[in-house]
Amino acid sequence: MIENLDQSQIIFIVTAMIASAIVTGFMAGFFGIGGGLIMVPILFYLFNFSGMEQAYVMHLALGTSFSIIIPTSIISTMTHMKFKAVDFDIVKTFGVFVAVGVVCGTIFAVSLKTSSLVLFFSIMTMIFSIYFLTAKEKINPIQREINLIYRVIFGFLSGFLSAPMGIAGGVINTPILKIFGYQVKVAIGSSAAVGFLIALIGAIGFAVSGSYLNVNVPLSLGFVNIPAFLIFAPITMFMAKIGAKTVHKFDKRLIGKLLGIYLFIISCKLFYEYFSF
Repeated sequence: MIENLDQSQIIFIVTAMIASAIVTGFMAGFFGIGGGLIMVPILFYLFNFSGMEQAYVMHLALGTSFSIIIPTSIISTMTHMKFKAVDFDIVKTFGVFVAVGVVCGTIFAVSLKTSSLVLFFSIMTMIFSIYFLTAKEKINPIQREINLIYRVIFGFLSGFLSAPMGIAGGVINTPILKIFGYQVKVAIGSSAAVGFLIALIGAIGFAVSGSYLNVNVPLSLGFVNIPAFLIFAPITMFMAKIGAKTVHKFDKRLIGKLLGIYLFIISCKLFYEYFSF
C-alpha cells in the first residue's frame, strides 16, 4: 500500500511526476490535446507502483488526468488565441453536445474494470495513430460549414469517447475539423478550447462518482488524486504555453506525423499491459 513506501520510492514517484509534467505540458500545448494521452499511461504506472488498489487504478488515472487538463487547456487556449487559431463559433455550438457525451461517457467508464479501460484506451489510441500517420494535409483546404446534425453527432461522440480515456478530445476533434477544411493549426487551437469543457465535466464526474462509490483512495477526492494534481498542474500550465507557441513555427505535416508516432507507441505499450491483468 502507499503508506508503506520508503523515502527513495517517494522521491522516485515525485521526480517521475515532475519530469512527466514537463513533457506533458509541452506536448499538450503543441498538439492541442490537453495532455491526457500522455498523462494517463504515466499516472497508471505510477499509481500501480505506489500500491494503489488495482481495481481502481485506471479510474484514478483518468479522473486525475481530467483535473490536470483544466488549467492546462486554459493556458493552451489563451496562447492559441494570440495566433487567431481558435474558432469560438464551433467551440460554442459543440459545447452542449460535448457535455452530454462526457456525462454519459463517465458513467460508462466508471462501470468498467481497470483491464477493460486499459484495452479501450489502447484500441482508441491505435485508431488515432493510424489516422495521423496516413492523413494528408490539403494544400488549400476549403472550410465548410458543419451543420447541426453533424455538430450533435460529433460533439456527443467526442465527449463520450474522451471520458473513458481521460483526454480532452483533441485527437478526436482535430481530425473532424480537418475533414471539414479547417487549417490544422486552427483545428488544434479550437480543440484545445473544447478540451477545457470536457476536462471540467470529466473531473467533476470522476470525483463525484468515486465519492459516491465510497472508494477509499489515500489523498484523493473520489477518483482525483490531489498530490498528483498539485505536482502536475503548475508545471503543465507553464509548459503548455511554450508548446502552443512552438506549434506555429512547425510544418503542418510534421505536427500530424509526430502525434501519430507517439500514439502508436503508447497504444502498443498499453495493449501489452492489458495481458498482464
